Amino acid sequence: MSFYYEEYEEDFNNPSDPYVKDNLDSRPDGGYGQHMIPDLVQDFLLLLKKAIIERNVYDIQNLYENTFIKLSESYYSDSPWPEKEEVEHLMPEDNNIFIILYKELYYRHIYAKCQPTQDQRFDSYFNYCHLFNYILSSEKPVLLELPNQWLWDIIDEFIYQFQSFSIYKGKSQNRSAEDEELLAASPQVWNVHSVINVLHSLVDKSNINEQLKEYNSGRDPDQVAGEFGRQPLYKMLGYFSLIGLLRLHSLLGDYYQAIKVLENIDLNRQQLQMMATAPVLACQTTTFYYVGFAYIMMRRYSDAIRTFTNILVYLQRTRQMYHQYRTFQMDLIEKQTDQMYKLLSICLALHPQRIDETVLSHMNEKMSDSMLKLQRGDLKEFENVFKLSCPKFLSPVVGHYDNPLSNQPSGPKIDPWKHQMKVFLDEVKQQHPLMEIRSYLKLYTTMPIEKLANFVDLPEDEFKRNLLCFKHKMQNLVWTKGQSGLDGEFHSGSDVDFYIEKDMIHIADTKVARRYGDWFLRQIHKFDELYRIISNINV
Repeated sequence: MSFYYEEYEEDFNNPSDPYVKDNLDSRPDGGYGQHMIPDLVQDFLLLLKKAIIERNVYDIQNLYENTFIKLSESYYSDSPWPEKEEVEHLMPEDNNIFIILYKELYYRHIYAKCQPTQDQRFDSYFNYCHLFNYILSSEKPVLLELPNQWLWDIIDEFIYQFQSFSIYKGKSQNRSAEDEELLAASPQVWNVHSVINVLHSLVDKSNINEQLKEYNSGRDPDQVAGEFGRQPLYKMLGYFSLIGLLRLHSLLGDYYQAIKVLENIDLNRQQLQMMATAPVLACQTTTFYYVGFAYIMMRRYSDAIRTFTNILVYLQRTRQMYHQYRTFQMDLIEKQTDQMYKLLSICLALHPQRIDETVLSHMNEKMSDSMLKLQRGDLKEFENVFKLSCPKFLSPVVGHYDNPLSNQPSGPKIDPWKHQMKVFLDEVKQQHPLMEIRSYLKLYTTMPIEKLANFVDLPEDEFKRNLLCFKHKMQNLVWTKGQSGLDGEFHSGSDVDFYIEKDMIHIADTKVARRYGDWFLRQIHKFDELYRIISNINV
């Protein structure tokens, strides 16, 4: 099957078309300028092509994760890699998939280090179309093997470039009339339906959901994987596409569907099961970040706190191991980690509960002042923290270009970020008076309603409504068991509880006292085990 770009394919292969950059005439050597490619870069390209043809995953991984990054820093820190024509002239033998994969690296580098032009945005889209059609249109599994990190980066970059194009399309400033006309004439380029179609096609082709169901039942996933799903290329692309759909639905504001697509993944395991043999840390952090954020927007704060705490504990324990193999993804991982700490502080301000001591200690070091403001109900601080920690939301409909020369899409222009911010702040404003009430409830065991109403400077009737609101807001849908992250039961997550009898409030502290003895016993056993290992090494 062929999809996504059929109506543009003829134009894409036509050098005179505005979709395609053609700078060959400007080169003094008649076109290709291969002598401008440094020898080390030529050697890298030849070795990468050889490794891809031979399906040598070990060499591909080393070239991709180490050599490519070093060469980029040395020769192309602020400029693009050699263009496709130069690489084709260097290696005239026909190898279509190598050129497609090289262009994927080429455009990704432009997005990371340069400012992509509109033509480059279009070209990158068409290159992804070629790549996915090559993988999905074949009647038999294609003879291609890539390391898991590269496969994840393909899906991650595909969604990122769609996100970047959507933001670019929504901003009409500083665009020429020709660019506006081209945008108006090509509504299918980086269309949200095309992106979703790609991800679902990869999921279906790999039978990944059926494999996950078998895995969760303790059976062999290969029994239902099919001819394509047994191949690592298709299996991992299918798995990463599920995470991509989680991210995409979150960006579009459909949080229920975001978690729904992961219903066959056990989110309550600290390590995702398909990653056991070859973990991709960027995939893990992305998964927990977007799941936790979706829980926040669904007002499931207990689940969000559990999600963030699980991955932050894991990151702390594996920090030393991953940082010695620092890749370009580590900057993104560290950014998402900081965002998760900020989101966790929001959750704890709105829904206080006990969390892991190491995570709490690290969070206090990073943002103690901000946490105090959040706990006091500072609306401006909630807005600032949310702004720094939320993803860049997208609207599925950017606008209609009825008049391409007007430089402005017609129809209403909705800022998705402002919309999501309003939804979040509306919830915070509803809880704002409850924070003060909670602080007073923690000071007493019995108190007249009238007296407490005077403390918070509210009429007694309105104060009773706030008490009812407090009960309601502390009732959360909390995951207890089940495969889907949407499963759950209603539980009260408040650290104080109360009931009213004859105009008196009876208050009880629901905090469970710390069991220090258990903690010390665990530490003793841990040091005993460490001493035993060291003793054996010395022997």
